[in-house]
Amino acid sequence: LREFLGEPDLASYSVVMVDEAHERTLSTDILFGLVKDIARFRPDLKLLISSATLDAEKFSDYFDSAPIFKIPGRRYPVEINFTKAPEADYLDAAIVTSLQIHVTQPPGDILVFLTGQEEIETAEENLKQRTRGLGTKIAELIICPIYANLPTELQAKIFEPTPEGARKIVLATNIAEASLTIDGIKYVIDPGFCKMKSYNPRTGMESLLITPISKASAMQRAGRSGRTGPGKCFRLYTAYNFQNDLDDNTVPEIQRSNLASVVLSLKSLGIHDLMHFDFMDPPPSEALLKALELLFALSALNKLGELTKVGRRMAEFPLDPMLSKMIVASEKYKCSDDIISIAAMLSVGNSIFYRPKDKQVHGLSFC
Repeated sequence: LREFLGEPDLASYSVVMVDEAHERTLSTDILFGLVKDIARFRPDLKLLISSATLDAEKFSDYFDSAPIFKIPGRRYPVEINFTKAPEADYLDAAIVTSLQIHVTQPPGDILVFLTGQEEIETAEENLKQRTRGLGTKIAELIICPIYANLPTELQAKIFEPTPEGARKIVLATNIAEASLTIDGIKYVIDPGFCKMKSYNPRTGMESLLITPISKASAMQRAGRSGRTGPGKCFRLYTAYNFQNDLDDNTVPEIQRSNLASVVLSLKSLGIHDLMHFDFMDPPPSEALLKALELLFALSALNKLGELTKVGRRMAEFPLDPMLSKMIVASEKYKCSDDIISIAAMLSVGNSIFYRPKDKQVHGLSFC
């Protein structure tokens, strides 16, 4: 998208490939609309849209009946296991299933999908307590958490080879669905939930909600166990839940996000009629209007909805419009150095701070 701002016709490129298209992030959805337009007037441009779990027909229809190529991967067979009845507490069920696999199944590492840092730390604590109680009766279980706030050196532990006679259990968020591949995973435990960003245009508030995953995500998770050999996936929900309660695909991010940065990017590319922009799945009109109101309030747009000089400068920053306006305005007040530091801190959230569960009291003493 940043390339589009500098070179709207992508003249320097002859091939564009969009991978993991099923994830349907804000950026990829805008990209689809833009590259579709370019592909129409540039017959020389090769456009590849790829994914392991993709609604290929839908994408083909969107891209003017583009041909579909199915390339068989080298994935090994994965045995899928469902629960006989719904689990009341999926976190406890995940811990119990992990220990059952450790005690009864042949060697191979375990990957457990959880919704966030809090659940991962709780599971890690519970697993340590329960394995400590069993002592030498069971083989060593190496617990490796992975989530965004974890320091890089601790994240790297998940890639270390498992010592002989031991088993590694990786407690991960849905980052492990597609973004990274861990060798040695033979067993996947899928509770069927993830944290998803949701936006309410009426209140202007974004929140993270724990919601059921889609069938496409469930297939991605199961596929993690069949990368290096035959694997098993233990789904902590029933086959009926899978068939009838889970959506086929995850709701596109563009339909559940604050669209201010999207609108600013499209306006800076010279796309003024947003209501008729060729979105694969159009966002709610209420969310678009809210974004236009916010950009007008920030002086990024004028009364006619056209980009102002301030708006053009704001669009150059890959930031939320509120933060980019803050940086642009800081020049007038001669405080740009301080504001850039503040904007950097705000744009990464709390991921630069790491406070393990067992050190929380110690951390609070510095507040």
